[in-house]
Amino acid sequence: MTALAPTLQAFFSTRLTSQYGASPQTVAAYRDTWRLLLGYAAQTTRTPPARLDLSQLDADLINGFLTSLQTQRHNSIATRNARLAAVHSFLAYASRYHPEHLATIGRVLAIPPKRRPATRSATSPTPRSPRC
Repeated sequence: MTALAPTLQAFFSTRLTSQYGASPQTVAAYRDTWRLLLGYAAQTTRTPPARLDLSQLDADLINGFLTSLQTQRHNSIATRNARLAAVHSFLAYASRYHPEHLATIGRVLAIPPKRRPATRSATSPTPRSPRC
């Protein structure tokens, strides 16, 4: 067994519920994120989920996962960012227990949330209107 499975189990059973007091909705959202990510990683790396290692969850894989959420699953930017937050939360937790993976984890933690396109509201001035 690799470090990923027991660390992920401890994150859900101890960190989210006991220490953070996360709501059932948050736990379900994080669980769904990891279900999707493990499936994507298994398919991409051709490694069964139980044999995936933390070192395989690199920035390229996570970026590919995030892209697939938007292109294949047609998720919104907000949903993509929520999934990224779940990944970041787990990897920040994992970094405390697996310092041998800090370089890989650090690169994933550096992935920023995607910004939504700016939209003009009805009250914002147009470029031609004078400002007071």
